[in-house]
Amino acid sequence: MLPGFFTRVFAVLVGREGRSLHLKAAGGAAIVLVLVMLTGSWAVVTAEEGARHANLTSYPKAQWWAIETATTVGYGDFFPVTPWGRVVGAVVMVVGITTYGMVTAAPATWFVGREDRRRGRAHQLREETTSVCATTSAGRCSTAEHPPVAGTVRTKWPCRVVATGRPPWPHAPSAPMSVACARLRACSRSW
Repeated sequence: MLPGFFTRVFAVLVGREGRSLHLKAAGGAAIVLVLVMLTGSWAVVTAEEGARHANLTSYPKAQWWAIETATTVGYGDFFPVTPWGRVVGAVVMVVGITTYGMVTAAPATWFVGREDRRRGRAHQLREETTSVCATTSAGRCSTAEHPPVAGTVRTKWPCRVVATGRPPWPHAPSAPMSVACARLRACSRSW
């Protein structure tokens, strides 16, 4: 399950969605974070080697320490005791705080941008239907004034209902707005 997740994350970062700047930044930040945690855990084991009361004596313990330090959890079960080990710890902390912020902000920015684009299209469609409705007679399409449009269920409906984004007829819960818009345009033509 986990390899599939990482495969999907990699595909998103290098695929069509990954072309946006914030996702590329998140991908770069994630790579930097992993590299700093791996080299930091190696460097802290090297710095702590042979020190009195050192508890970061193996690479797996140092990797756990690097993860909890970069995420700012800091359980306190492992910690460097030498000055060089503390310098490595400070670097891992600063890089962890910075890159985790970038990695978590990028998906949030992507979701917000996606919602803004969706709302922008809906707003544009409402503007279009409202301007078309203004050209029809009294806000209604009438079979007496204009011939029916081929394939329509009804030829009369209040244009203001379509402009609000609700279906133009009662039994059409998922009526495509583009169809309603085409019908409104057809009603506004002079026949």
